[in-house]
Parts: sequence; structure tokens; C-alpha cells
Amino acid sequence: MTIDDVTIGRRLQSLRSERGLTQGELAASVGLDRSSLSRIEGGARSLTAAELANLATALRVNLVRLLDPGEDASGQDPRRVVIEGVDPEIDSGLFPVKRVVGERIVVEASIFADGHDSLSGVLKHRRAADEGWTEIPLEKLVNDRWRASFDLSELGRHFYTLEAWVVPFQSWRRDLEKRVAAGQEVAVDLQIGAEIIRHAALKARDSDRTGLLRWADKVTGATPEEAIGAALDQSLAVLIDRFTDRSGSTLYPKELEVVVDPPRALSGAWYELFPRSTAPEPGRHGTLTDLKSRLPYVAEMGFDVLYLPPIHPVGETNRKGPNNATPAAAGEPGSPWAIGSGAGGHKAVNPALGTLADFRSLVAEAKEHAIDLALDIAFQCSPDHPYVKAHPGWFRWRPDGKIQYAENPPKKYEDIFPLNFDCEDWQALWQELKSVFLFWVEQGVRIFRVDNPHTKPLRFWAWVISEVKREHPDVIFLAEAFTRPKIMYSLAKLGFSQSYTYFAWRNSSWELRDYLNELTKTEVKDYFRPNFWPNTPDILTEYLQFGGRTAFATRFILAATLGASYGIYGPAFELCEDQAREPGSEEYLGSEKYEIKHWDLDRPNSLRGLIARVNAIRRGNPALQTNDGLIFHECDNDQLICYSKQTSDLKNVILVVVNLDSHHAHSGWVNLDLGALGLAPDQTYQVHDLLSDARRIWTGGRNYVELDPRVASGHVFQLQRRVRHESDFDYYL
Repeated sequence: MTIDDVTIGRRLQSLRSERGLTQGELAASVGLDRSSLSRIEGGARSLTAAELANLATALRVNLVRLLDPGEDASGQDPRRVVIEGVDPEIDSGLFPVKRVVGERIVVEASIFADGHDSLSGVLKHRRAADEGWTEIPLEKLVNDRWRASFDLSELGRHFYTLEAWVVPFQSWRRDLEKRVAAGQEVAVDLQIGAEIIRHAALKARDSDRTGLLRWADKVTGATPEEAIGAALDQSLAVLIDRFTDRSGSTLYPKELEVVVDPPRALSGAWYELFPRSTAPEPGRHGTLTDLKSRLPYVAEMGFDVLYLPPIHPVGETNRKGPNNATPAAAGEPGSPWAIGSGAGGHKAVNPALGTLADFRSLVAEAKEHAIDLALDIAFQCSPDHPYVKAHPGWFRWRPDGKIQYAENPPKKYEDIFPLNFDCEDWQALWQELKSVFLFWVEQGVRIFRVDNPHTKPLRFWAWVISEVKREHPDVIFLAEAFTRPKIMYSLAKLGFSQSYTYFAWRNSSWELRDYLNELTKTEVKDYFRPNFWPNTPDILTEYLQFGGRTAFATRFILAATLGASYGIYGPAFELCEDQAREPGSEEYLGSEKYEIKHWDLDRPNSLRGLIARVNAIRRGNPALQTNDGLIFHECDNDQLICYSKQTSDLKNVILVVVNLDSHHAHSGWVNLDLGALGLAPDQTYQVHDLLSDARRIWTGGRNYVELDPRVASGHVFQLQRRVRHESDFDYYL
């Protein structure tokens, strides 16, 4: 006898359900992970003989029964209901969906059966620690699509699946209504209905059972009119629904996972700065205490997250000087990413910045300003890092007997040694790197920006993120991976909470529309959370180099209103620093990565006021705190881009128009999708520009806009559907 993987998977799922086991519990008992068992039950993975034997033992069945087709000679599952096309489901359930606390997850599926019988079903969900399921009735949509949803109020891992079944009583009741309406004889149909009711009574107890039997008698007794009235009574339908026979139900063979993160994983305004450049006087190395004095400046601009490049001791060997020059002169600070010296490694604070106590004080002070501190994690070492002497096997060695330094030909980074994640002692290395995260969690850090994760094994990130979040589900990981899309998306699937994006290089209207639709309208939206950065210490785009101050304003408005999360590297950004190291380069001239800067924060060209205003708008408008609800609207001028963001209930609608040309004024007609905005075709409504405080009255979808970047790079309108009339005022009596 032969049996296919799909049939074995269905039998495993059925037996597991009979035993009341979750996928995780059964998987753990036989030495599998939950995702492997999910694939087995879905027929996507074959079992070895040993695995079959272990599963039979865990399910307390004979191996022959596990493989026996049973009474159905064809060996096929007799269940009639089909469940497919579940959404969201990432890569056949291999990876979890992402949500944050306070969000609702909406689940849809195609559910159908042969014939015309009525169906019913539930969405089942539970927390990882729960033994039983909570059930939410499914609502039927169109074309055999069904939907249900549930709220996510706790951090951590949650699971969901679906179950559906044929409902004989509903089918019978529906057909009875049609026969009665057609004037047909229904005496036999009433007897059939009574049997269905009596069968349901077998599952009921006490008064419910007595009540159902009484209804069965009513359906077959008295006059035909009374019997029909009883059969179609809504009270009977409500009661019998509680005792529907689900023994032949179809349970979706996968338990799908959703990881619930803190709200900051979805929405936040990030600000990056170098602590060593915060001294109030020129020429001195800034400290963490100096940085505390900079916190009011960051808070006044309205930022939620302050991200710090590495704060660890910087190596001396092959230290880089200004503009990446080699070697550095005496006293030059080097790159913070060349981590490690005699003063310590990844768990130490650079003595020039202060102490660990100073860092903890900074974390506490930041919280007083409603700012979360994010720390850079760069798993690489300077030649002076303690790991080099203590664990030389953690690095790659060249034939000439030297450790291989980092390089991206033709670029060389002699001040950095990459770690060898596949070394013989890899388990000790991985555990040590995990301990780095946990060490800084103990110091109060809950947000980590991870440097170049795409250059380390994907399986390492899957493991370490899972390990950290198992103990600390409130930790957030931002992936700094400017690499190929599939790798960026894979890192997100494996656990990174957010990711940098290609936003910095999307400048035209069609580029922005195409990229944002990919991020917000496809499956990507369920696992990849974008964080838009118009600049970083490594990235000064040509748009910013040649666009002047207005280019910075344009890119800022776009980043802050298109994305729920965005960030800037300052003070270089708000002070509109635009000098590249050389033509064709995106490196800053005099890059702060290699030298200490003294910034004049009061320069008259600063965008500080605009930034504070936009961040206040973001905080006051929930539509800008999510990536859902983004809609692009047509405009007859390609130099203008128009889009809206709205909450699901349309109570908050923001309409943005931006001039993408930083040098010239442009005008055009926008054509709004009124239906998406909840407006009637001829409705009059008000648009309030939250940047300038100007108000306009618009009617219909076609409206005129004009933007001169020397005056304003964009409009951020709040849409108000109701225009006041004389009857709205108290003197109109």
C-alpha cells in the first residue's frame, strides 16, 4: 500500500486534534520544530520512517492505523469542506505575520464544499501560552470568501487557524423557506427537520436538550401552519446553532503565527547623532553627559527614538583618519564601527564617552523626554578587540598567517575584522553574541539597529532574534540592510521588526508610487515594516547634494508622511549639509564617521522648525502612524505627487501634495479618489493645511494646487468632510 504526503498530513492533523494537542506541543514531543510539523500536515514535507514511528507513539496509535486509509477504500479524506487561500499566510505558514499591540488582524479564506449545503466556520486563535482556542464566527463575503478578525492586546507569539463544517439545519431551513414560498407540500421535509433537531439534542444537556426536543415535537405536530412557524422560528435557529455536529468539520492543517510587537515597532520618528560630537565647545570629545544636554533639542523637534552609533571603545590598530584616510594621526578618534580595544569590547563603553553608569543615566533621562534610546549593534571587531586574543578561532585566517580584514573590493577596511560565523567553535560564538544583546537589554535598551545583517548567516538571525524575544518580547530590531530585495525580505521574515529601504533613491512620482504600493499593497505588508531614511552617515544622495535646502525639506515631508516610521541623521540633515567627498560619491565630505564635529544648531538655514511641526502633525493624526490606508491620487503634473492616508474608520484623513522639483514652482490638477476618502462626487469639504494653517473649500475630486519650493515644498492637508453653515452657530435660533 502507498499513501501520499497530503493524506498522511491530514491524518496527523486529525489525530492531533483528537488528542487536543497544538502543533507546537506535538512537534516538541518528537523533536521537530513547529514550522516543520506545519509543512508535514500541509503535505509539503515527507516523513522519514523514524519520524513516522515517533509520531505514532506520541499520538498513541499503532503505526498501521496512522497509515491505514480506514473505511474509505479510496484512501481520501472524506471531509467535504475545503479551506484554502488563507490570508495572511506567509510562505505557506513558514514565517509569522507581524502586528503591534492594539492592532486587529483580519483573516480571510476561501471556504466551500460540493453541492449547495450551508456552511459555517470559526477563526480560532490563542496566545502561545494558552492551551485552548478562542473562536470567532466567520462572516461570509462573496465568491466563497469568509472573514473574521481579532484584537491583539498582548506582546509575544499568537497562533490562529480556521475550522469549517456543513450545517444541515441551515441548509434544510433555507430550502424549507423556498418550498413554503412556492406553495409546495412540506410534510416530509418537516419530519426530516425534526430528525436534524433530535440529532442536535444528543449533544445538548439539561434544559437545552429538553428545549430542542420540544422544538422537534413542534415541527412535526399541531397544524401545518404551526409546524412551519416553529421550523422557521429564529429562536430555534439560535439554539440549535450551539449544538451543530462538527465531527465532520475541516480544520485547516496549519497553525499560523503572528508576532505581536510594541507599537514603536510600527510607528516612530528616529534621530541619529554621534555622541562624541555633542560637546558644547569645539575641539573636545563629547560625552554621554554632554548628550544628556542635547536631549531637549531632540525632544523639541518631536523625535521618539534617539539612535546612537556604536558607543564602545575604538581600536587603535589601523585606525582611520578624516575622510577614511589611513593611517589616522595621533589623537584622531577613528570610526566607532571599529569596535574593541584594551578598554573592552561590545559590552563596554568608550572611556572617552563615559561609563556604564553614565549610559544608564542617559537612558533614564531620555525616557523623561519621552524618547527611547536605540543602540547600534555591529558584530565586527577591531584588531585590538579582546575577542581576537581570547578567541582567535572566531575569525578567518589568511594563508599568510594574518586575520582577514573586512573588504568590499576595491574598498578595504583594515580597521575591522569580520567574525566567522561558521567556525568550529560557532556555538560559543553565537551564544556570546546573544549575550551582547541581553547585556544591553539589562542596561535599559529595547531597540537595536543592527549593522549590515545581510553579511551574516540568515540562520543566525532567526535563532538569536527568537532567543532574545522569547525572554524580552518588547525588544525591537531594525535591519540596516541596503541589499537585494529578496535578502531584505528574508531578514524581515526571520524576525527583524523593521528595515531600512530604498526610499533614499526613489525620487520621481512613478518610482515612489511603484515602491510604496509594493510595500503597502502586497503580501510584503504583513511582514516587512519600512523605515524611511532620506540620509545616513553613509548616504548623501545626489538629490540632496544638488537640490539645496528645499530638497531636504521635500525629502523630509515625503519620509515623514509616507512612512509610519522614518529617521534622519542629524544635525547634518536639518542643517542641510550637502557636500560630497568627491563627484559621484555619496560619502559626506569630512564624514562624521571619522572625525568629531562641532555643530552650530542655530544656523538660520536649519529645518528645525519644519521638523518639529511635521512631527507634531504625525503625533496628532493617527492616519500617519500606520502604513495602512495609503492611496495615491492622480495628478496631471508628474512633478507633483498626491497621496492620502486614512484610518480604517475614515475619522482621520490626511491628504499630502508635494512638489518633487526642488528648484521650480509647479502647478496642476489633482483628481482625488472620492470614494476611498468617504466623499460623495459633488460633496463640498474643507482641506486644512496643517503646515501653513491655511484652509480651502474644495468640491468634487478635481482641484487645483500650486507649490513654489521657495515658499513651501508641500501641503499636508487634514480633510474635514463637513463645511459649516449658518445653522451651526449659536445665534441661529
